Amino acid sequence: MFDRISASYNSLVAVYAHRNHAREALAVLSRMLAAGLRPTRFAFAPLLSLPSLDLDRGIQLHSLILKSGFLHADPFSGTALLGLYARNGRLDDAFGLFEEMPTKTVVTWNSTIAAFSRRGFVEESMFLFRRLLGTGMGLTECSFLGILCFLRSSDSLRCVEQIHGLAVKTAMDSFLVVANALLNALSTCSGVLAAERFFNSLQTRDVVSWNTMMTGFAKSSIPERALELFFAMHVDEVSPSGATIATVINACTCFDSAEYGELIHAKAIKRNLDNDMFVASSLIDYYANWKRLQDAHKVFDELPVKNVVCWNALISGYSKDDPPTCLLLLKSMLRSENRPNELSFSSMLTRLSPAELQQLHSLIIRMGHDNNEYVSSALIASYDSPGISSDASSSVKDADPVATSTARSNATASVHNRAGRYQEAQELLLRLQTPDTMSWNILLNACARNRGYSEALLSFKRMQSSGHSIDNYTAVSLVSICSRINSLELGRSVHGLIVKTISGCMDTFVCNVLLDMYAKCGSLDGCLKVFDEMGDKKNLVSWTALISGLGLHGCPHEALARFKQMESEGFEPDSVAFLAVLSACRHGGLVEEGMLMLESMKSDYGIEPEMDHYVCVVDLLCKCGHLKKAELVISGMPFQPNAVLWRTFLRGCKTFGGLLT
Repeated sequence: MFDRISASYNSLVAVYAHRNHAREALAVLSRMLAAGLRPTRFAFAPLLSLPSLDLDRGIQLHSLILKSGFLHADPFSGTALLGLYARNGRLDDAFGLFEEMPTKTVVTWNSTIAAFSRRGFVEESMFLFRRLLGTGMGLTECSFLGILCFLRSSDSLRCVEQIHGLAVKTAMDSFLVVANALLNALSTCSGVLAAERFFNSLQTRDVVSWNTMMTGFAKSSIPERALELFFAMHVDEVSPSGATIATVINACTCFDSAEYGELIHAKAIKRNLDNDMFVASSLIDYYANWKRLQDAHKVFDELPVKNVVCWNALISGYSKDDPPTCLLLLKSMLRSENRPNELSFSSMLTRLSPAELQQLHSLIIRMGHDNNEYVSSALIASYDSPGISSDASSSVKDADPVATSTARSNATASVHNRAGRYQEAQELLLRLQTPDTMSWNILLNACARNRGYSEALLSFKRMQSSGHSIDNYTAVSLVSICSRINSLELGRSVHGLIVKTISGCMDTFVCNVLLDMYAKCGSLDGCLKVFDEMGDKKNLVSWTALISGLGLHGCPHEALARFKQMESEGFEPDSVAFLAVLSACRHGGLVEEGMLMLESMKSDYGIEPEMDHYVCVVDLLCKCGHLKKAELVISGMPFQPNAVLWRTFLRGCKTFGGLLT
């Protein structure tokens, strides 16, 4: 009878735990202990696995487990306790418990590996993974997922390759969940083209496989491949999910025409996926980006159930062009079951009249969002807009920097920067007690724009000594400073630091600034090397920077060849790209090629040459003695020449005298 009562209590604790009722489960456990009954492993493991169980209760249960002797006799309770410590970021305690456990199951190993990997400790998780291999235990899918799901940078590429090889050797890659995790890791760490090769080698693919590839391409410089994959899904007889539609819609925002998104919208309606919240919010964003607010509103109105994400998407769409409608939408949202969050307010705090802004500010305070960093930053930027009284602006901005949040100070400093008040921005940020990485980035930018390059470099040293890591914004500021002071040695040092710290997260903008720096500092080899290493990150700006650099270094023929290669790879040149290639022709004296480029601008691409283009061509003709042609170009301009152009022409006349050709 006694055993039956004990079993009932243990079962009741487990039932409450499985239903995520932590309070009730703990109450039953307390009554059980008060009655002198002994809990079993079936009571502790479910209770410790509860997401809602706080750490203090877990520590108390740890003591009870030790007292009951389950830690050494039963790996299940120890594994669940290890998971609790890991969820709360107590990795030292989790690892200490792991080493203390005399009996470990593969689940224990998997939990520990995942705990370290989830927190970014890739080397430590790989060390544990190798120890697991040495035990001779059979690996499971979770053994691979524990590492693969958290590898997110190119620094982890070697780990991905090693795990990929092991998965093939042990045939674990035949499990779709492992194959999909490998696919995602390759896309993140090695690039979308490497992931595509692995994707094509898979014998079996499900909707997650296709979605992973589409997501990778949607974020890359070739988003059209995501659309191609979407239409290729039917070959595998795989039906798209809501996530598939949402991903492809996001990819379509990069295209030149809205018809692709409309086509995907029609596919979503046909498959009854248009009411999916993710799909609907993506469609609202898509139509809003194309300034088709009526279509965005129609998608929103047809939703049977609306959540805060859909409301925010619609409010954000109207915020750019129709602020009064934003306020009406906010009022409707308040009358609905959805409460606005910080994103609701942040997106609409633009282009409001002073009266509307103050009303919204009052609502923000009443709803308790005034201390939110995003909202307060947006308020500061809004109050700094033209037409807002200085008294209202100062009530938000002029706070004690010690008491003001770092985010609010960052926003105020950004406003000072945009207004050219660089000294004020520097003084504000230097008074911060706990500056974050964004604070240091704004400070570097303020120093650089104020031509205080030495101050900027000293601030960067302070940033490093305070333990802050550089990001893409830091990299852009530092490389730009190297370009302005024309220091190739310093530029190379900064480049090395970027590769060492953020190479896996380095975006196209940073690469383009590096291209420009090497070209302007006299290292064409460095410029070419950066360009070649960019892979699929190249965009039109990258090509333009390379062509400009080749022209500056006296390689006009190579510049022309790269221009044609750029066209053949599907990049349509803009006016800046044409200016770069015309400048290369000017430096190399390529008259015929330069005239062809000027004509190609109008005939092939419909780009009307601007004053800088004409100055470049006239300078080219005058330097080569073709004064008559230069005069014809000037007379054929659709606008009046400026002083620079006349000075260029007269200089040519002075050089060649009466030799008009």
